[in-house]
Amino acid sequence: MTNLAKTTKNHSWIGNLLIIPAIILLVFIYAWSLEGIGINGETLNNSWFYVTDFISRFFPPNLSVLENAWKALVQTIQMSLWGTTIGAIISVPIAIASASNIAPVWLQWLANFLQNTVRSVPSIILGLIFVAATGLGAPAGTLALSIYTIGYLAKFYQQAIEAVNSRSIESLGVIGASRLQVAQYGILPQVLPLALGYTIWMFEYNIRAASVLGVVGAGGIGFELKSYIDGFEYNKATTFMLVLLVVVTIIDFLSSLIRRKLDSM
Repeated sequence: MTNLAKTTKNHSWIGNLLIIPAIILLVFIYAWSLEGIGINGETLNNSWFYVTDFISRFFPPNLSVLENAWKALVQTIQMSLWGTTIGAIISVPIAIASASNIAPVWLQWLANFLQNTVRSVPSIILGLIFVAATGLGAPAGTLALSIYTIGYLAKFYQQAIEAVNSRSIESLGVIGASRLQVAQYGILPQVLPLALGYTIWMFEYNIRAASVLGVVGAGGIGFELKSYIDGFEYNKATTFMLVLLVVVTIIDFLSSLIRRKLDSM
């Protein structure tokens, strides 16, 4: 038996030996998590009546508010468009500053700390902050989405930059290319399809996030939904949710097509 075969066999044996404690540890972690959640099987079993009773109040939908639903949805899409765009523009320099293959360590640390800080603030808190600053309505929601977007797109862009083939960058450096030329011809062509795909996904996600922000008065379809639910007008709320479902499904389909085109570039 060759040394390579012996080494492979030893590694395989060690790997098999570690599987059992890994499974035991995983079971322990899930059991610990389940205990912390405090799920009670009897409570769940007795709750079905209340769940079905509550859901039944949403049907049939009241189509008299269909026009208002479309108007509110248009505003939600507008908020998402501007929020995603502003957030994407600000995310670019933060992503460059946090990329390990471009920026110095001290700048990476600062940029990553900024990303983590933004991601740690829930979108509803951002909505409340901007509602306090600008008042109720779409401007507050748009600004909240912008900041919320930075926390995620900056990270996505950073990962795209770090995934760039280092050989292409080294080759350009060898032939005397400037940093701008390295970025233009070595980094941008590889990063752009990924970055565009991430941005489209974030726009799609922000439409849902904008609906949540409406709960705190930050405009869009979420604000109308909360108003109807608070007023126990569940049938009208259903119409808004159905309109949102249709549009989100269409946008999801179109964005998937665009992302597949970008992946094939």
